[in-house]
Amino acid sequence: MDEKEQKLDADFQKNVDYLNETLAVNTNYDIVYRIMEMGGKKTAWYFIDGFCKDELMQKLLQYFITIKPEDMPKDAHSMSKKCVPYVEVDLVDSMDKIIHSLLSGIFILIIEGYDKALLIDARTYPARGVEEPEKDKVLRGSKDGFVETVVLNTALIRRRIRSTELRMEMLNAGKSSKTDIAVCYMDDRVDKKFLKQIKERINSLAVDALTLNQESLAECLYTSKWYNPFPKFRYTERPDTAAAQILEGNIIILVDNSPSAMVLPNSLFDMLEEADDYYFPPITGSYLRITRIMIALLTFFLTPTYLLLMKNTQWIPDSFSFIIVRETMNIPLIFQFLMLELAIDGLRLAAVNTPNMLSTPLSVLAALVLGEFSVKSGWFNSEVMLYMAFVAVANYTQASYELGYALKFMRMITLVLTAIFSVYGYIGGILLCLLAIIKNKTVSGQSYLYPLIPLNLKQLSKRIFRHRLPGALDSKKQ
Repeated sequence: MDEKEQKLDADFQKNVDYLNETLAVNTNYDIVYRIMEMGGKKTAWYFIDGFCKDELMQKLLQYFITIKPEDMPKDAHSMSKKCVPYVEVDLVDSMDKIIHSLLSGIFILIIEGYDKALLIDARTYPARGVEEPEKDKVLRGSKDGFVETVVLNTALIRRRIRSTELRMEMLNAGKSSKTDIAVCYMDDRVDKKFLKQIKERINSLAVDALTLNQESLAECLYTSKWYNPFPKFRYTERPDTAAAQILEGNIIILVDNSPSAMVLPNSLFDMLEEADDYYFPPITGSYLRITRIMIALLTFFLTPTYLLLMKNTQWIPDSFSFIIVRETMNIPLIFQFLMLELAIDGLRLAAVNTPNMLSTPLSVLAALVLGEFSVKSGWFNSEVMLYMAFVAVANYTQASYELGYALKFMRMITLVLTAIFSVYGYIGGILLCLLAIIKNKTVSGQSYLYPLIPLNLKQLSKRIFRHRLPGALDSKKQ
């Protein structure tokens, strides 16, 4: 019989032998297995060491061994209702589900003569404390963030949305990993057709394991064209942001072992929003959002525009003649820009892998070498260093790394085209970037530029300006 069809056998010893062989209990030190007598019946206990609450397990065992034969129920259903002093108890007769539950950390109890096994969910996962995420920091607002345990993450969302319409469905994917995936949404606000598509895609994933957690899931959910760098998924490590997206009718996907949530669907304007926009009054929030949009445009246009002007210095007004490079250029500007684009990413990777105790002295060393000495040595001109320094810092105004890199790739392409074809290459690079954005679609198949295309002035105004919250408007009317 195939393992998927294997059921709990009437013979107690056959069940024990099957589980012992499948789980390799004699090899795996962390799979605890014991045979005990309870109420005159043989019982087999299985659990993962480190996944069960020790004090709770001890109390359950002390209670079970005191059950007398005359008090022992005749079937598993009666046993779970009368003799198990715990809340989360389930009955399963499928060996595949029993093994999956055990490997998930659930305590398994098999009793002689019972046609079903008792699954007691007394698990606890090793987890770090709930603290503000390093990336999605805010100047004002809550300071909690998602962790690597999906149960804690769903609890952080449930704490903020106390509605009977909130749904949290648990799915799993991966033949070997069987990774837990929680799909969260508001039943009365979500697009039911899109929700059905997402759940069908997750259930039909033919992968061995989600080794890279959410990135693996994203690549399996949407097999997009690799040459379009603009992201279709938005990630957040903030439960308040996730809760707000759910209330707006979006879908949140939480993957076990990942401290961030996937938000979908997303347009380009959704990518430009941040939690800080809503933790300040409307006028301040609007200023922050408009500033972020302007800086995003500036990071794309600054260096290609400067390169174009340096190739056509006659276009520069006399009042702006100071931007012209006066020093000797040993290396053409295009190569200086491209080298610095790569050098900035090299420094970013180095900062990630640098031990904390060495980060400060190495940062000072890098600033001196790449800042002052690189200009004095003749490799780079000071104007190029200035503009690339601004671009490098301005990239961090975007909450989405993926969007920042998409703009970076388009900027580098525009730089190359401008260096080769001058003004025609500059225009061609801009058109190529616009074409990549326009041709891109959200995961749900909608326009990536909504509400600009198709035009919805009311929604577009909300995307650009921070409006008053609906609750504030209702109270004002009253």
